[in-house]
Amino acid sequence: MKNFKLLAVISILLGLSPAHAEQFQVAGLTFSNPKQFASVKPSSFMRKAQLKVGVDAAEGEIVFFYFGPQGGGGLQANVDRWFGQFTEPKTEINAKTEKANAGDTAITFVSAEGTFKAGPPRGPIEEKPGYALLGAIIESKQGAIFAKFTGPKATVAANAAAFKQMIAGAK
Repeated sequence: MKNFKLLAVISILLGLSPAHAEQFQVAGLTFSNPKQFASVKPSSFMRKAQLKVGVDAAEGEIVFFYFGPQGGGGLQANVDRWFGQFTEPKTEINAKTEKANAGDTAITFVSAEGTFKAGPPRGPIEEKPGYALLGAIIESKQGAIFAKFTGPKATVAANAAAFKQMIAGAK
């Protein structure tokens, strides 16, 4: 709860408006995306929602995945998989996990930075140096929701508080 209050204070200080451009649902939770996050059509059937952040070369993306009540693997397996999406070893990507709660919903935030291996699970990989990942695993009553924000390090850093507020504010 302390983390959520800190996020709210940071958001107010940064001038993030509580007014949101739109809402979307994933696994029974409603998320309100900040106006600087634009909804786009998901590029895959596996993606339940997709947002873009920023413009041109500094553009990042936020993707929400939900695989059902028991789907998606365990929490630690997904944290490790996300850290493994960087070419550098875990010790060199500033890998961090942080636990938080939004009401009775547990959230695990994951962050890392380095050369990100972008691409579909079994498709070609494009290495993107100077990238960051800020992820959230939301343990909803209907099963885990996986939200992953990737993009240039500066884009992710500039929008991290808004991402965390969006995740923690789900109802």
